Amino acid sequence: MKIAVTSTGKTLESAIDPRFGRAPYILIIESEDGELLEAIDNAANSGAFRGAGIQAAKAVADRKVGVLLTGHCGPNAFSALEAAGVKVGTEQKGTALDAIERFKKNEIVFAAKPNAEAHW
Repeated sequence: MKIAVTSTGKTLESAIDPRFGRAPYILIIESEDGELLEAIDNAANSGAFRGAGIQAAKAVADRKVGVLLTGHCGPNAFSALEAAGVKVGTEQKGTALDAIERFKKNEIVFAAKPNAEAHW
């Protein structure tokens, strides 16, 4: 399964960015072996006036990701991810590698609802 992690950089050692739609990068990782498959440059979305979360959710869904690990996820992005069948693990801290390790140990609590306000 593919996992997406919001990140401040392009590597697994990069810190998790707590903002889903406005994170500089979204890392796509293979959960089986922890291989970094892609580092999505989310700069276009991170500077968007509106719709950053929905655009980031589309990028994640288009890559057939099963799980997103991030800090916060707003209602529009959460709905788009839920519709695409992506489970969302919020309140993540540390590095992308830390989040993957927590996932492998079944320590992720998946969100039942968004944990951030909509940005209008």
